[in-house]
Amino acid sequence: MVKIPFACGECHLILADGVDMCPRHPAAQVSTDWTGYVIIIQPVRSEMAKRLMVELPGKYALKVNIR
Repeated sequence: MVKIPFACGECHLILADGVDMCPRHPAAQVSTDWTGYVIIIQPVRSEMAKRLMVELPGKYALKVNIR
């Protein structure tokens, strides 16, 4: 069975395996209900980073559903 990692509902950061709290936004809700996947290497030069309002490199979900 494939384990889906959590993504932060605030910054959309995809969290490491076994982590259920965002290191950047500890109070934010996390969810395994997310879609899309993008890796941002150089946020300053990335159009996708600008659209997602991402300032730090990392793996991000395009959409996170929080219920």
